[in-house]
Amino acid sequence: MTMPKDPKAQLMGRYIVTDPKICHGKPTFRDTRVLVSDVLEQVASGMAWETIIEEWHGSITKAAIREAVQLASQALLTHADEFILRPTIVVHARPPTPVPN
Repeated sequence: MTMPKDPKAQLMGRYIVTDPKICHGKPTFRDTRVLVSDVLEQVASGMAWETIIEEWHGSITKAAIREAVQLASQALLTHADEFILRPTIVVHARPPTPVPN
């Protein structure tokens, strides 16, 4: 029986990497522990990119944020059907019917 190879870090782009040894393999910015999803949340909230960079003490750049937004856009286009809202059926409980005496 052979042992599985140790999983390695993989580049998703120039600035974004996944490494099973860092942040449970979630995408981070290269040479940091800054989760790409955290930065995308900041972008989505309307935070200025300069402020985001300051919040992370200069460990990421505008180019890195741009790459994260571009990858997120590509992922959305690829998986758009998974995000379609489906109508839900709402069932209302009826009050119990009175029993005649």
